[in-house]
Amino acid sequence: MFKPSDFFILLAVAISFAVSGFLWFSGQTLEGIFTALWVPSILCFGIYFKLMGQGGNK
Repeated sequence: MFKPSDFFILLAVAISFAVSGFLWFSGQTLEGIFTALWVPSILCFGIYFKLMGQGGNK
């Protein structure tokens, strides 16, 4: 069900989320918000590539 590429996408999302939380709570709110915007973007790219990979198998 999960391929290695899925774990790398989830790892990138987790790192982005952790960095944004760290920046937010350390007082750098704008940088934290900017980094938090990466989370849905990375997830969307991951979903897109997963769908494109499944379409090629049919």
